[in-house]
Amino acid sequence: MIGGIGLRKVLRSFLLNLMGEYSTEKLEKIGLKVGRNFSRQAQCIIDHSHCWLIKIGDDVTLAPKVHILAHDASTKQSLGYTKIGLVNIGDRVFIGAGSIILPNVNIGNDVIIGAGSIVTKNIPDNSVAVGNPAKVVCTKSDYINKNREFIKNRPVYNKEWTIRKNITEDMKQKMIESLKDGIGFVE
Repeated sequence: MIGGIGLRKVLRSFLLNLMGEYSTEKLEKIGLKVGRNFSRQAQCIIDHSHCWLIKIGDDVTLAPKVHILAHDASTKQSLGYTKIGLVNIGDRVFIGAGSIILPNVNIGNDVIIGAGSIVTKNIPDNSVAVGNPAKVVCTKSDYINKNREFIKNRPVYNKEWTIRKNITEDMKQKMIESLKDGIGFVE
């Protein structure tokens, strides 16, 4: 008999396989290297066919639909060979939704990759990079300091204002109203 947590893991693994995705645990068994506090959101694809070429550091978050590729099959038909390359993602990295990390890329420590970015070249430590191809636009320190000031004059919500904590319909409407003139922040 499988307990509650065990059953959830089995069902999650089954659903991932059904969708063509591999669980982080399965990828680690094949050779993926992952540090502590790794958060992989829904529909992220980590190159299962060459996952041993990928190393992910501590405190890394992959937002939904991030793709990490360690191979590029564009040469397979013409040359009979697929290009491969290492992918190294440092510590304290956030990779935004829908971003693609290509082979032969190093992402440094303390980096933010903006949503929808395509990372084709190395990104240095303490950087914010965005776009296609991703380019460094500022330091992470500058970005955080700018938002530290910005948050002082914007709506801020605690965890009670999230689905995790069962936000009410009334709270949702209040949030919508307070965000009509711009960005807010939620815990």
